[in-house]
Amino acid sequence: MNIGDQSSVLSRRSQTDRRPRLRLRPRLRVRPRLRLVTAFAPRIALIAALALITGSVLPGAQSRTHVVMLGTGTPNADPDRYGPSVAIVVDDSSYLVDFGVGVVRRAAAAERAGFKALAAPNLTRAFATHLHSDHTLGLADLILTPWILERPTPLTLYGPRGLRAMSDHLIAAYADDIRIRTRGGEPKHQYDPHLVTVHEIEPGMVYRDERVTVTAFPVPHGAWEQAFGYRFQTPDRTIVVSGDTGPASHIEEQCQKCDVLVHEVYSEAGFSKRPPEWQAYHARYHTLTRQLGAIATRAQPGLLVLYHQLIWSSTEEDLLQEVRSAYGGKVVSAHDLDVY
Repeated sequence: MNIGDQSSVLSRRSQTDRRPRLRLRPRLRVRPRLRLVTAFAPRIALIAALALITGSVLPGAQSRTHVVMLGTGTPNADPDRYGPSVAIVVDDSSYLVDFGVGVVRRAAAAERAGFKALAAPNLTRAFATHLHSDHTLGLADLILTPWILERPTPLTLYGPRGLRAMSDHLIAAYADDIRIRTRGGEPKHQYDPHLVTVHEIEPGMVYRDERVTVTAFPVPHGAWEQAFGYRFQTPDRTIVVSGDTGPASHIEEQCQKCDVLVHEVYSEAGFSKRPPEWQAYHARYHTLTRQLGAIATRAQPGLLVLYHQLIWSSTEEDLLQEVRSAYGGKVVSAHDLDVY
């Protein structure tokens, strides 16, 4: 199988994983044997057809709130999964949770397929769960690229202690780039790129506007002194994003029959084949499939969405089966650019 040709994989997924989702495909991502979409208009027609089949909701349809999985990856260098980032889109506004590798370009792919709130100039707010590199490697991109592309206001960040220092150091690292772009002949930009508004938060309500109320809650993530999950209350949906967390998160207290619970997970079958030192690490920092099943049974979300899937030598089908062995509700395993 050459690079990008996953028709057989797609076929297996279609037989085993009936997902209530809408997957967006970037315009230029054409598969050698599966050239279903080659231009914007045919792609939108395909998306509409898939929405009818799966029950997903298109941008601009009845639901005002959508969950767009910009990146579902882990530290593993999986070319099909960019760094962790979840976009909550309410009407024409977007709210990002984490900013892993590729965040701005994944947002551009979603914008191209209809989510105008994810155009680069509209990426103005982001919430960090914690400061692990896989969740934050896209921060320089998020600070600088939308600024270059005429974002009207500085980026505003919310997250744990250390986020301000990270932002300051990144801006300092790109001092020559900023100097050339501001003094070397580019048209004048909308604001000084040194201006990033950072709120280092504590648990509780951390943000509110006319569309959304955002509540941060602590989660246990190994040795991190601060790690957060977030609950988004919008006019029509409640969405909870776990971030990276061990099983003792009490996340069911935040969900309580929420519409969507986006939660990290690792495979029991794959875990059993890991070296002992890595088993000790993952058991401390992350949530096992059966543990997640028990959490979801208590939380009772309308839809459980798996992301940041640590599968290793196992399969995605096995991962889902493991969760379903402990949970009888609706569950899907997310991929980049899926929409719920």
